[in-house]
This record gives sequence, structure tokens and C-alpha cells, in this order.
Amino acid sequence: MWRKLLCAAGRGSRAGVLERADRAAFCDWNVVLARPGFRTPGDGAGPGTDRDGRHSNCFFRKYSVSKSTVESDELEKFQALSQKWWDRNGEFAALHALNDLRVPFIRDTLLTFSEKQQLGRPLRGFRILDVGCGGGLLSEPLGRLGAMVTGIDPLEDNIRLADIHKSFDPVLKELVQYSACCLEEMAMESPGRFDAVIASEVVEHVGDVETFIRCAAQVLKPGGSLFITTINKTFLSYALAIVAAEKIFRIVPNGTHEWEKFISPNKLETHLISSGFTVETINGMLYNPLFDSWSWIINTSVNYALHAVKKKIEEKSDFMSEGSGRKDHGCDQSESNVGSTVQS
Repeated sequence: MWRKLLCAAGRGSRAGVLERADRAAFCDWNVVLARPGFRTPGDGAGPGTDRDGRHSNCFFRKYSVSKSTVESDELEKFQALSQKWWDRNGEFAALHALNDLRVPFIRDTLLTFSEKQQLGRPLRGFRILDVGCGGGLLSEPLGRLGAMVTGIDPLEDNIRLADIHKSFDPVLKELVQYSACCLEEMAMESPGRFDAVIASEVVEHVGDVETFIRCAAQVLKPGGSLFITTINKTFLSYALAIVAAEKIFRIVPNGTHEWEKFISPNKLETHLISSGFTVETINGMLYNPLFDSWSWIINTSVNYALHAVKKKIEEKSDFMSEGSGRKDHGCDQSESNVGSTVQS
């Protein structure tokens, strides 16, 4: 049974479910998507356009694949789960619970590093890119805080579901937009556009983390923030995140994670520094499946959250000194040459 379809920043402040959301709470999403007259991204003036008729090269494909950061096996995993994002008791229950931790973390950090402060909607004026947004679990609460959120995901089914769910809350109509594309494409189309980029539970599914970080730097404004939550590469993370969570307690489907793709805070920080970031915060996180809740801890051996800031005055990195202005896996760190960067 589907739970409430609208989640605000915290559980205690969830918005009331609209009447039509209640009616849709138990429907089959395949039926909704196939309904005659239902408009999805790409149903605008013609092929390759959005609802307003604007050109978009991200739609009308099952998923958009980057040779550098998006891998087909990862897409297949999440394709099978694409209709289950808003089931709070299902495979994504831990991600729903994680909002209680990550939404305040993002909100408070952005307000600390910025002079933009609005009562009622504290993130008003912020442009945020939610990379790997899935069904919009994080994009929606950030939109309700006033941010202009762009959620991107290489799976078009995820974007279609996110668009449907967003439509149940009129507040989100102008605040949250979704696009079926990947970070490389966004780096080419929108350099220096965003105040913040979020990659929450995404990096451990990326094929090329170094390129991913470079592209994140490219879409950020100087002084912009990058938020990452991911899993450390330790024996303990293998025992808890894979053996316990997948094989014993079935918190997430078996095969969701690959230990080889986990990344340590030190290695991640190395990639960040080489791409012009300064790491400000690294916090450990702990999930309690008995109470379906997350908490901050000092230990970063399993899950951790990281906040980094793009330097306002970019210095030459090793990557740039090796060959400034060249293409590299689809993302060129030099913003002056962004027009040449092409490619989830």
C-alpha cells in the first residue's frame, strides 16, 4: 500500500495530501503513464521538446548513457525499482528516513555560507541541482523550502514518476523541474548556473568518480556548495552495507551495491581538491533499521556526508596543467571552454 505521497523537509512537517493524491496512492503507475492524454516530458510542440515546446536533448529515450559516469548495469538495477520510489515501506525506506538528516544538513549549511535568508522559505533564491534524483525524494522537500531545484536522472521512468508526483503539490510547479539527462550533459548546457549540487547516495553507483566531480565543479558557481552522501570503502562497510543490509535483513535489494565502487573520504577529498574544491565538513551517519532513523556520528567507517565549496578564484590543478582546454571523458574543467564539453 502506498503511503502519503507528499513529504516535507521533516516528518513532523509533512504537507497534507491532496485529494487527488489520495486517489492515486494505490494506483498502478504503469496505468497512469499509459493513460490517454497524459503529458510527460517530451509531449510538447514536437519531438525533442518539453511541455512548453522548448528543445531538450534529454528526452525520448529509455535512458541517457554516458560512457564515463553512467553504467548500464547500474541503470538496469534502478529500472526495476523505478515505480517504488514513494513507497515508504519499500526498497527506498532508508532514503525516505535519510531526509530527516540530509535536508536540514543542506539547508543549514547553505544558510551558513550565504547571505540569502528568507523567512518561511529559507532557501528562496538558491538554485540547486539534484543529481540522480530518482523519483524526487530529495528534490521535493528542498523545493518546499523555497529553492529552485533541478532534478536530473539518466532513467526516464524515474523522471516521469517524479513529474507525476510533483504535480500533486501545486507549490512545486514552478520550483522543481526534472530532466532525463546526466551530469555531463548538464555541465555542457548549464555551466556555472547552480548555487549547490547534491549527489546523495549516487557516487557509489558512478562509473568514473573523478569525471563526475569535475562536471559537478563545472555546473557550480564560484563559491557554490557540493553535498555528497555515500559509503566508505572499509571491511565494516562491506559487512553492514552489503552482507547485513542486502543479504540478511533485506533493507535494500540484493546486488544494489558493489563494494569495489565504495570510496573513502580521503580519496574523495583528493578528487575534490584536484577539481578546485575545499572540503569543509565530513560527518559520519548511522542508520538504525529498527527505528527507521538516521543519526550523526563521529565514525565515518560506513556512511558519511561531505560538504565541499568550489573555490571562488580557481587555481590551476594538476588536471588543468596537464592539458588545459582538452576534452576529458566529457567534462572539461575549464569553464571558458565549456562549449566544447560533451558527453546520466
